[in-house]
Amino acid sequence: MRLRALLDTDALGLKLLGGEDELERGVRGVMTTDLRDPSRYLSGGELVLTGLAWRTGPADSEPFVRRLVQAGVAALAAGEAELGDVPEDLVVACARHRLPLFAVHESVAFATVTEHVVRQVSGERAGDLAAVVDRHRRMMTAGPAGGGPDVVLDLLGSDLDLRAWLLSPAGRLIAGSKTAGAPGGEPVLPAELRARLAAEQLAAARTGRRRPHRVTLDRTTYSLFPVHGGGRSAPASDDVRETVLSDWVLAVEADAGDWAEERLDLLHGVTQLIAVERDRRDAARTVRRRLAQEVLELVQTGAAPAEIAARLRVAAPVLLPGLGSAPHWQVVVARVDWDGGDVDGGPVARALLEEILVDPAATGPEHSDRVAVAHAAGEAIALVPLPAVTGGHDDSGAGIHADALLASVREPLTAGLDGDGRLTLGVSAAVHSAEGLRGALEEARHARRVAAARQGRVCAAGHQELASHVLLLPFVPDDVRRAFTARLLDPLRDYDRRHRAELIPTLEAFLDCDGSWTRCASRLHLHVNTLRYRVGRIEQLTGRDLSRLEDKLDFFLALRMS
Repeated sequence: MRLRALLDTDALGLKLLGGEDELERGVRGVMTTDLRDPSRYLSGGELVLTGLAWRTGPADSEPFVRRLVQAGVAALAAGEAELGDVPEDLVVACARHRLPLFAVHESVAFATVTEHVVRQVSGERAGDLAAVVDRHRRMMTAGPAGGGPDVVLDLLGSDLDLRAWLLSPAGRLIAGSKTAGAPGGEPVLPAELRARLAAEQLAAARTGRRRPHRVTLDRTTYSLFPVHGGGRSAPASDDVRETVLSDWVLAVEADAGDWAEERLDLLHGVTQLIAVERDRRDAARTVRRRLAQEVLELVQTGAAPAEIAARLRVAAPVLLPGLGSAPHWQVVVARVDWDGGDVDGGPVARALLEEILVDPAATGPEHSDRVAVAHAAGEAIALVPLPAVTGGHDDSGAGIHADALLASVREPLTAGLDGDGRLTLGVSAAVHSAEGLRGALEEARHARRVAAARQGRVCAAGHQELASHVLLLPFVPDDVRRAFTARLLDPLRDYDRRHRAELIPTLEAFLDCDGSWTRCASRLHLHVNTLRYRVGRIEQLTGRDLSRLEDKLDFFLALRMS
């Protein structure tokens, strides 16, 4: 805005004391100060408001005005409430340095002037940015020359001073501000905070709260705008479960609660612009999805290994360009099940796997997508290539591990499932050829069923657990589990409750120490005789003998099933 516009605003009641020839100067911001030297807080173009508390005498005006001019401010506005009139020495100093000077009547609060200037400046800058965004939308619609969402978020930062980050539903950083000079280019938004923001947006979407959703975390307020796929400005279905776990979120470091409609409309336009780029990325995944679907159909129809191997040779260069030799493969199977069963969770599970399995160390979408995901019969199946291990076929420590897969995404996804849905995943071991792919698929499906038998909204299991007793436990009928654990553990729980004893923790520690009296007593910080007394009490209450392998195993299984 121009300084002349301030004089034309009757509500401000400003009086010009000098600098009439400079009224075409632009105002970029406003600052209130009574510091003798506020220059360190000025960036140029501000209207400076002052109550004159810095002035102790006529000699103070000259250095104060000189510092403002050196900082490049647009004008000075002095309040009349403190001294009645603006001192003549200040008027002279401003005239000498060609700095426009306004008098602010004592009936006008500085906050009123500040609010007016901020509203006008923000509106003008938002209008300028809207034009830029519109041009960028046309560029992105026509092709990739626009530069992707990073360019749009840079515009928000440079033109509206808004820091923003684009996050996946699992909290992965897709685009946004980076810390200059941070090791490895770490994002300003830590992984834990990104997960919390994604969780807040998913929870807000499930409860239908008014958009944008605002949340304060670590004393900073963020406004969250959903980014829908398919070019939609809103979910295509009334049932948000079909999209909530696949929508991106734009997290803006600001409170949008008091924003003007123009700025809100601009941010919604930005989300639609980002949705164009998202659709482009989804289109790029079409080839990988088709490859996965073809391989899956060959495996499930019992095709010859040579035919499957031929399709894998086609898939390898697409998923791992530049790979010198044939990769190894892992299979990940996922299901999203909702209470009531009226929503097909296959597409949502596919979108989640594509996000969860993105390589976090890779830079750029063209390098981070390393999976081919298909969906059929309500489940999603990911074909994950692994670089071949040199020097042998031991892949026991390589590839994807079930627990690590969900470690950073459990919180946001649990919020998105909101008490009426479940995500379960199973991970196979790595296989070295097409012959092993059918077994890997069945292995991943079995592991997913083990995960489905556990408690919790987001669960995963790996191939390692299929060779353990835990494979059997989930398939024991519930009434049998309850009767078995009650018979062995209820007498100990009752005793602990009545006597404030610790027989259950003692039993767990004793079994964990393989029945070693010395190691167990050391872990529990007990004398060995005290430990022997407690174990004797356990045996007396249950009629079992903890020196017998069969009884140790029964106790072990009872604790695992409880």
